[in-house]
Amino acid sequence: MKNALIIYAHPEPKSFNAALCDRAVSVLSEVGYEVVVSDLHAQNFSPLLDRPDFTSAADPDYFKPQTEQMQAVEGDSFAAELKSEMDKLERADLLIFQFPLWWFGLPAILKGWVDRVFAMGFAYGPGIGNYSRGRFKGRKAMLSLSTGGPLSHFANDGLSGALDVVLWPIQNGMLNFTGFSVLPPFVAPGPARIGDNERAALLTAWEARLRSIDETRPLNFHDLDDFDLKGPEPGRLKPGITGRTVGQRSGL
Repeated sequence: MKNALIIYAHPEPKSFNAALCDRAVSVLSEVGYEVVVSDLHAQNFSPLLDRPDFTSAADPDYFKPQTEQMQAVEGDSFAAELKSEMDKLERADLLIFQFPLWWFGLPAILKGWVDRVFAMGFAYGPGIGNYSRGRFKGRKAMLSLSTGGPLSHFANDGLSGALDVVLWPIQNGMLNFTGFSVLPPFVAPGPARIGDNERAALLTAWEARLRSIDETRPLNFHDLDDFDLKGPEPGRLKPGITGRTVGQRSGL
């Protein structure tokens, strides 16, 4: 059986995000997934990456998070809260972030989950690789989110800018960076500003996406080999390789 992990980040159990999360649990279970939900607010999950993340210290006099994370991987000294989340992530074939878009990004509690759980030495770092050679290569991840305004705000010529640009730090900088194949996001535009019938239609569309999730084509990100990593401007596409600009990758 395949395993799905939903990281749910909304403080209100009666919210539309909660309804999206519940529908995902139901549908994914029907199509053959064992589903685990990390309800961050219910868990009282702390977003703060700090010394309590570790049961021992590499340097008690100077706190450098990445150094402490590397030692915690080697010495199995992560706090129990983090070990539990890392174990869930280890087992996941599919990762879903369920959240409201707040200030053009992840809610603090979910960003903190990434800061703490995507630890150096565990999710990325020396000897692990990144992007198309990342730790979670062969696994899938996607965003399911609500927005405050309509999708027209997130068009290329929209008030809020192209949605791909808004989501780029998450889809590329967190998920693609750690090796996941990133599926196109599901977006529920302005659920607080529409009626019950429209919200029901969004849940039906979400269910359809979930039922076809194993056949969904991932977003297009360049392979790491497409980049010159040792030249005078490391990290640029190699000559002759054409690249899409941010904002064109998913066609939104």
